[in-house]
Amino acid sequence: MQNITAEDLKARIDAGEKINLIDVREPNEYAEFNINGTLIPLGKVQTMQIDEIEDLKEEEIIVYCRSGNRSGQACMFLDAMGFTNTKNLVGGMLEWQEKFGAK
Repeated sequence: MQNITAEDLKARIDAGEKINLIDVREPNEYAEFNINGTLIPLGKVQTMQIDEIEDLKEEEIIVYCRSGNRSGQACMFLDAMGFTNTKNLVGGMLEWQEKFGAK
């Protein structure tokens, strides 16, 4: 697992890069505000119910949550399951909204 900052991620999104974003928050948090990541709550990651991203094991995956804690845990689980390039969004959506506001 590596870390990525909100600034770096936003720059890559703004540049039009294809990015694999995984949101490990709960559905109600996702509904309030999101940056178009695939919603896979942390509980699903922990119980290995991640069929929808199984084909991304060799690709970069950027994981985020509210503050960066759950996404850090998710990255560790994904790493243990054989994912080779996970990145945790430092500060999560709190940091994103502080720097860039809501969409």
